[in-house]
Amino acid sequence: MVTDNKGAIPEIELEGVTKRYRNAEVAVEGISLTVNRGEFVTFLGPSGCGKSTLLKLVSGLSPVSDGTVRVNGMTPENARELVSFIFQDATLLPWRTVERNVGLGMELEHAARLERKERVARMLDLVSLSHVAKRYPRQLSGGMKMRASIARALVSRPRILLMDEPFAALDEMTRDRLNEELLRLFSEQKWTVLFVTHSVAEAVFLSTRVVILAAHPGRVAHEIDVNLPWPRTAETRESKAFEEQVTQASRLLRGVYHV
Repeated sequence: MVTDNKGAIPEIELEGVTKRYRNAEVAVEGISLTVNRGEFVTFLGPSGCGKSTLLKLVSGLSPVSDGTVRVNGMTPENARELVSFIFQDATLLPWRTVERNVGLGMELEHAARLERKERVARMLDLVSLSHVAKRYPRQLSGGMKMRASIARALVSRPRILLMDEPFAALDEMTRDRLNEELLRLFSEQKWTVLFVTHSVAEAVFLSTRVVILAAHPGRVAHEIDVNLPWPRTAETRESKAFEEQVTQASRLLRGVYHV
């Protein structure tokens, strides 16, 4: 799934990154990590280990205290057009229809109406929501709301997706289905993804690599290359190889709670 990146600029590069807050709390310390084009990297770790903080540092929503973050060779602030952020809450505006929620960013950028209409329609078709384009968020299921949120992120044509526990509030069956749908889109759109979850099974199913963080302060404890074949389907979750990788990741994760 990962493209050949020999000699290419890393898509995301963190060198000795530390984040301190005003109360002197250290959220993450000395983190160095390289993510190449086309990787799907998931952060796992206990609460307070800095998973969400790392996404904010990469997106430029929060500045680093020490160290360097580069996105496609640029500062996060200069690379914002390459990046879309998907949060745990779909955060759809209740007074706007699905299609107007998806097109909000283009509207704010004063994109031409015809271009906006065509691109929004394409994104809704991509996430299988064309049939609810005229509905309001209150008329959607949780899974539909999250798909609308993903479509809104994709309409800007990002190279990089940052996803902070986007499926955490959904039931297991909906979550599994959206995991499969996300990987379908990932294979088609060739993004680079940083994903945060507390679910070991979700991390293994989705990722090319899992990064396990230890807390107090947040730091990289382990990295696991996920060597499961593509495409990944419901049958993948029933395979022995999947169970073995989940077991390996679970053991390593349990260990960081005692660091």
